[in-house]
Amino acid sequence: MSMAPESVELREQATRARIVRAAQALFHRYGYQKTTVADIARDLGMSSANVYRFFESKKAINEAVALTLTGEVEAEARRNAAAAGPAAERLRKLLTDMHSMNAERYLRDLKMHEMVAVAITESWPIIRQHLETIHGILAELIREGIARGEFRDCDPVMAAHCVQAAMVRYCHPRLMVECAGMPHPTLDEMVDFLLASLSRPRPRPRPEGRGRA
Repeated sequence: MSMAPESVELREQATRARIVRAAQALFHRYGYQKTTVADIARDLGMSSANVYRFFESKKAINEAVALTLTGEVEAEARRNAAAAGPAAERLRKLLTDMHSMNAERYLRDLKMHEMVAVAITESWPIIRQHLETIHGILAELIREGIARGEFRDCDPVMAAHCVQAAMVRYCHPRLMVECAGMPHPTLDEMVDFLLASLSRPRPRPRPEGRGRA
C-alpha cells in the first residue's frame, strides 16, 4: 500500500528537520568548517547520499541552520512586540532579548559565530530577509506607540531603520566580537537613548502665576 502524499511530505519534513538539528549540534561541537556532510550523515545513521536527497550541498544545510537561528530571534521579537504593557517597555525588552540571544550564540560560542559569518558572506539574501522581518516588527511596534501617545509623531518605517542601525554593533556577530572591549555606550545606554529619541516630549509646566489677571 502506497503512502498518502501528505504522509510522505510530513516524513520528508521530519527528516529535513533531523538533518538540520544534527548539523547545528555538530557545528556547535566541532565548527562549521570541520563538519562535513559525511559527519552529519554518520551522526544520523544514514548515508551521505540520503542527506543529499534533502539538501543539495553543505551550503544549503548551513542556510537551513541559519534560517532556524534567525527564525528563533524573529519569534521572540514577535512575542515581545505582542506582549501587554507600554510600547516603550516592550521595545526595550525586544532589543535587549535580541542582543542577549545573539550574544549567547555568537559571542560566547565562536564556532557558531563562524557558521553565521559564513552565512552572512555566502547567503546574504537569508540575512537580508531576517533584517527586513525584524524591521517590520519594530516599525509596527513604533507605530502602535505613536497611536497610543507614547512616542512622538514620526515616520515609524524610518524610525525602525534608525533603531536597527543603532543596534548593529549589539546584534551583528562580527561587530559584537570586535566591539566587545568597547565600554560605551553599553546596551542599556543605547536603548535609553533610542527610547528618549522616540518619546513624546512632556509639556513644560506653566510658571506659577503666569496668565493670571
